[in-house]
Amino acid sequence: MTVQNKNFSVERRRQADKKAVGVWELLCWAFQREKIGLDFSGEDLAEAQPCFGMEYILIEQARLGCRVDGGGRSPRHHDADIVAATLAVLPEGCGGRRMACDIAELARSGTTPDYGRDPVVMPIDKTENRHGWRAKTEDAAILGREGWPHQARRNRKGGIVYDAVKFCPVSIRPTVQEQGAMRRRYLLWWSALFEIRRAMQLSHLTSFVVTDAMPPRAPWRERA
Repeated sequence: MTVQNKNFSVERRRQADKKAVGVWELLCWAFQREKIGLDFSGEDLAEAQPCFGMEYILIEQARLGCRVDGGGRSPRHHDADIVAATLAVLPEGCGGRRMACDIAELARSGTTPDYGRDPVVMPIDKTENRHGWRAKTEDAAILGREGWPHQARRNRKGGIVYDAVKFCPVSIRPTVQEQGAMRRRYLLWWSALFEIRRAMQLSHLTSFVVTDAMPPRAPWRERA
């Protein structure tokens, strides 16, 4: 076997040993399991440790009456550092540092941005008593042409009376404007993930292979 074929075989074996993941799965792994943080200064602030002289250490050991061994923490995974470095240089066209911080917080919690998937309908006003609360109603006649006029009916004495048609004013949250803003934020988040995916596929990850898998681009359309 030639050297070239041998190197190709080794590289192929290395690729086979890597785990195939989507970019969002990789981000969640890095922030949840490896506990990485973002550093925009170029220095890993999380790794910075205070420096003490030997004299101080000996004095503290004498004060405690014992010698403390161990401590510290295990180093982070190489691939997690690559994820942190890639996210820290997210282009401004994809949201820059603000979006990088948003992605980090979402990855830590394992959630995707809310796009207003579950609007909440609530009465604008309500009345309460010892039995609980109920929505407050109003006369539909105040709505004008869109409402209902008072309806005639005959009472037990045979007379004609007019009853108001009641309706319950409600509010819907998020509003259409709020929902639009939430969906624009979701699309910007998705575009940032697309950029990160491209960078991760070109990077030298040791344990993972980033696939083309992505979260839904517009989940509100898929639900329709």
